[in-house]
Amino acid sequence: MTATTKYVIKYKLNGERRFEFAQLHTQSVEEAKQALAKIHDASDEITDINVSKAL
Repeated sequence: MTATTKYVIKYKLNGERRFEFAQLHTQSVEEAKQALAKIHDASDEITDINVSKAL
C-alpha cells in the first residue's frame, strides 16, 4: 500500500466555493475529482478544482 498525504481540495460546487480535506496519493486534479465524486451527487457540477497540501 502506498502512502497518502493530507490535501485540501478547493472547488466550486454548483457555483458555490467549497473545500474538503482528503487523503490522496498524489496532488493530481484527477484523483481529487474521484474523491469529490464519492461525496457528492452525480448531478452536482464540480468546477475550478485546486489541490494543495494541508498545513
